[in-house]
This record gives sequence, structure tokens and C-alpha cells, in this order.
Amino acid sequence: MKKYILLFAFFTVASTIVAQEKTYTIEECVNTFSEEKKVPTKAGYQYWFADKDFLDGRTIKMSVVAPGKSTHAPHKHKEDEFFYVLEGKAKFYLDGKEVVVEANTSLYCPSWSMHGISNVGDTELKYLVIKKYEKE
Repeated sequence: MKKYILLFAFFTVASTIVAQEKTYTIEECVNTFSEEKKVPTKAGYQYWFADKDFLDGRTIKMSVVAPGKSTHAPHKHKEDEFFYVLEGKAKFYLDGKEVVVEANTSLYCPSWSMHGISNVGDTELKYLVIKKYEKE
């Protein structure tokens, strides 16, 4: 089930892609989770399935957060983004309001909205982050 959810999320992002200048090989288009490619954070780790350099700023990463932790304080930025909760219990903060959600829930953060996500469960929180970074 998790593989299908991940594929759905990736194809949702990929479906908006218009013809690319670069031709991609199958090796570049398949990214299977690897312990060696995890990026440690103060709250757990991240794993980039598509980083900023892969598809013109379009990204998808998995964030894993330890119980009682959050990746950072609520913040805002010009890009909008989606979170998709894979496992665990998350507290989602958006512009002064909070809601607690569990697996198979998507969360949308509109551009310039104050937002954050933290783990309020007793197991790891795993969620996907789908975002397009603007070129500077």
C-alpha cells in the first residue's frame, strides 16, 4: 500500500511536467529508499526522492520525526507545499489553528501561510513533502 501511495504522490507531481529539455534514463527515474542516502536532522532524518536539481525545482522527500519532536518551528515561505502522512500521528499548525491527523491524510500549506508539523504520537512520524522551489 505504501509503495502505491508514494507512486501516486510522485505521479501527481510528475503529471504537471511539460516536455523536458533533458532525456532521463530509467536509472535516473527510479529512486528506492536507501539507508545510506538518509540526511540526518535534529528530529530524525529526511530522504529526498526527487531533490531540487532533479526536475526544475520540483521535489518530493520523506521526513521522519521522532516522538515529541518537530523538524522546525512554524514558518512561512513563498512556495506552497503538500504534506502526506504515511505513518504516525501529526499535529499540523496552519495560521494559528491546529489539528491532529494520522496516516493517509494530506495537508496543504498555501504560499506565505504560517505552518508547521510535529510528531504527537509515540512512534516515528513519516510524511512526504511535495514542493516546487523557485529558481533564484
